[in-house]
Amino acid sequence: MIQIVLHQPEIPQNTGNIGRTCAAVGAPLHLIEPLGFSLSEKQLKRAGMDYWEKLEVRRYVNFAEFEAKHPGARVWMATTKAHAVYSDVSFGPDDYIMFGKESAGIPEEILVEHEESCIRIPMLDQIRSLNLSNAVSILLYEALRQNGFPGLGRSGELHRLQWR
Repeated sequence: MIQIVLHQPEIPQNTGNIGRTCAAVGAPLHLIEPLGFSLSEKQLKRAGMDYWEKLEVRRYVNFAEFEAKHPGARVWMATTKAHAVYSDVSFGPDDYIMFGKESAGIPEEILVEHEESCIRIPMLDQIRSLNLSNAVSILLYEALRQNGFPGLGRSGELHRLQWR
C-alpha cells in the first residue's frame, strides 16, 4: 500500500484534508514531529470529517526514528527543488511519498542525502509551491494509478436514482 509521510506539518486543516484523502484510499499517514498543532484540534477533525477514525496514523519523534522503523523503504521526497518530475518515475505498491512542512518543505539536509528519490510537480517559476493537501492528492493518485488502483474498484452508484 502506498503510504504518505508528512514531515513537520504546520496547518491542521491541510493535515485533516490529507488524512481524509488517505482514508479514502486506505493509505497510512505518517507524521514526523514536531507538529504545528495538536491532533485533537477542532480544525483537524473538521477537515478530516468523520473519516479520521478510519485512518491509520503513525507518529515519529524525528526523521531518524522514521528511517529506523522503516529500513530499506523506498521514500519519494516531494520538493519543488527536484530535477525529476513525478510522472517520470515508477511508484511501487509499497512506496512512501514524503512531503515537508508548508512554510519550508523538506529540510535540505534530508534532500541532499536522497537526491535520487526527489520528485517535483511542474509549475510556473513565479509560483513558490502548491497547497500541501493538493500536492499530496496529485502524487498519491498518480502512484495509485500506476499500480492499478488496488482495492479501489467501487462502481459509482447514484444515491437515489439508477444509471440508465
